[in-house]
Amino acid sequence: MDAPRISLTQAAIDEIKGMIVRGELRPGDRLPKESELAARLNLSRGSLREAVRGLALVRVLEVRQGDGTYVTSLKPDLLLETISFFTELQAEEASLRQILEARRMLEAGTAALAALHATPEELATLERLVDEMPDLEDVAGFVENDLEFHRVVAVASRNDVVVALLDNLSSRTTRARVWRGLTQSRAYERTVEEHRAIYEALAAKRGDIASAVMTAHIASVASWLEHAAEDSDGH
Repeated sequence: MDAPRISLTQAAIDEIKGMIVRGELRPGDRLPKESELAARLNLSRGSLREAVRGLALVRVLEVRQGDGTYVTSLKPDLLLETISFFTELQAEEASLRQILEARRMLEAGTAALAALHATPEELATLERLVDEMPDLEDVAGFVENDLEFHRVVAVASRNDVVVALLDNLSSRTTRARVWRGLTQSRAYERTVEEHRAIYEALAAKRGDIASAVMTAHIASVASWLEHAAEDSDGH
């Protein structure tokens, strides 16, 4: 009984997405009235209503009570927000390792691009963060510094999609960073050294070196996670 309803709703979603892709609806545009759009797409109002609800959940549409339904900005940071919910749910070590693998691949590329595009202001911010890190007194401050450092590198890549992806992949790794700082005596020193090496490569416009150091840096977090899991199993 439910299959036809689901397929009609999916058809409505596909039609609206098609209108956006073809440029018939642009960011900020208001959708035609429900009755008009349903007739135009040859769909029931019920199917159209469910499609709008679904597209609103993934931030493609915004329903404004008493005003109508609008296409959102469609910016990457908005559309990729749902990834953060996925990463928050992945509590198992295996899932977290996969998230770190994804970060390693993405951040290696952003480091290479940042070497080409980083502004003097961005490089100055990275240098400041590296200089501040040794004097931080608590893990929370260390994690905040670390997150900001990686975000500045990502922004310097000038790729908004990658920035949005990395923003939403960072939520689960925050916990790994905290535990790494708590359980490894040289975590602070090693991370400072790795961050400084990344900064120096970026300042020298050596994307190959920046990419390699970034890869090793994130791999060390994954390695810590693996050893921590083994120690936990051993006990």
